[in-house]
Amino acid sequence: MNQRPTAGVPILRLGDVLVSGLLNELDDKSALAFTEELTETIATTGARGVLIDISRLELVDSFVARTLMDLSTTARLLGARVIVAGMRPPVAITLVELGIELAGVETALSAEQGMAALGWYRGASSQERPEP
Repeated sequence: MNQRPTAGVPILRLGDVLVSGLLNELDDKSALAFTEELTETIATTGARGVLIDISRLELVDSFVARTLMDLSTTARLLGARVIVAGMRPPVAITLVELGIELAGVETALSAEQGMAALGWYRGASSQERPEP
């Protein structure tokens, strides 16, 4: 049986939005496996939005940053919008100091703000949600 490696990162589906969170630093192999898993899940579910919560990460190196940019571009080509949420200030400062721009990657301060940007509103009934 030929199984591809998994990143061990849960990917939850909430309607047409996928939610995932990076709980610790990813090595290069895990980052690639996560990208492949998430891309496959976007394609098979027809997700229109993806939220990746990175609030637990204390470090984002250049490879993980490039992986997030590539994932965002790939998702857009598949018709999904990606929002990276919860970046810690030291991570943002380090990325700026290293000259790493997350070109094409949308960000939100928190997972809740990211979900709202994707059209999810906590506690709102379908009648209270604004029209897209």
